[in-house]
Amino acid sequence: MAGTPRTLRAMNDRAALDLLLEHGQLSRTRIGKLTGLSKPTASQLLARLEAAGLVLAGGTTEGRPGPNAQLYEVNPAAGYAAGLDVTPERILAAVADITGRTIGSYELPTPGRRTGTPVVQQVTEALDGAVKAAGLIRADVHRLVIGTPGAFDPGTGRLRYASHLPGWHSPALLDELAAALPMPVEYENDVNLVAVAEQRLGAARGHDDFVLLWNEGGLGAALVLGGRLHRGWTGGAGEVGFLPVPGTPLVRQVTKANSGGYQELAGSQAVPRLARELGIDDIPSGPYAEVAAALVARAAHSEDPAHQQLLETYATRLATGLASLVSVLDPELVVLSGASLTAGGERLRALVQSELAELAAARPHLVVGDVREQPVLRGALESALAATRDEVFDTSR
Repeated sequence: MAGTPRTLRAMNDRAALDLLLEHGQLSRTRIGKLTGLSKPTASQLLARLEAAGLVLAGGTTEGRPGPNAQLYEVNPAAGYAAGLDVTPERILAAVADITGRTIGSYELPTPGRRTGTPVVQQVTEALDGAVKAAGLIRADVHRLVIGTPGAFDPGTGRLRYASHLPGWHSPALLDELAAALPMPVEYENDVNLVAVAEQRLGAARGHDDFVLLWNEGGLGAALVLGGRLHRGWTGGAGEVGFLPVPGTPLVRQVTKANSGGYQELAGSQAVPRLARELGIDDIPSGPYAEVAAALVARAAHSEDPAHQQLLETYATRLATGLASLVSVLDPELVVLSGASLTAGGERLRALVQSELAELAAARPHLVVGDVREQPVLRGALESALAATRDEVFDTSR
């Protein structure tokens, strides 16, 4: 019942645990001041959490007048969460303790479409590799979040908008994974997970309404409205690569073509094509995302007219699609993420901001994403950790 002593204690416990996660080690006095609790109540709270295995007594304060004070911290072993980042080329897996520290990781290559290996076997192999690297067993993991391109349709359970991910389209896949894994498993679009990472750790902290534009292997967006991810009826919200835009022929049967107007105009594959049209030599070889990032980075640091034109044209193309998004959603913030965007840094951001101001009535602030290292995997871990903490830190049970 709301307002009972047990409920109030649980609320105070969670507030203290969240403060320890945010600040690291804290003394009893500091916890009391931050929570507004009296010293005796703070002492009882810490004793209760220590007995429950949720906090540990760490070091002591030094270098201050008076006796040293005992410091407390969240017990890292109170719970573990795992995340997977799935692409056609590989599966990245990681395990984090409840403080958010990554303690084990593993990469499972999946070259040549690896059609002979069932998806369930690939997932368990990747997860087990990370679990072993963390010194744990599979049963120690409280929750797993898997990030993939596209999205699992909540009505059918089938993966949509990701025809390039072989083996993941069976209608029985989710049931097979649930049967093979001992922990709750959640599935999320990869770009949505990048938005989770930016909201928890990066450029979107403190923002409840923002759009994240992602350009790496494909062009996509994540929509956060009222602090929550907006996924759409079939999970396809943010599949902006299919968006018809001026400047490209109208693409029909977009799911069969696995492309659309905005993807053709401003996706990673458009950057080397534009560079050739501008007469830029020495275009590197490799995957489109890597080539595009290298060209954009070079253009952002060059005064050569052709490179300047490349960056300006690319900015206009990006702003063309963004104008439709911000005109409909009117977000507070737009985060530019993915290697093909972050490589341009502040120079590209400023150009897109200037172009967008002329193409849309809304005036969101544009920023470059902060989470650059494995952002999908980091978002998967953050999502899994949030649910794990809700479960483990609930002292009202």
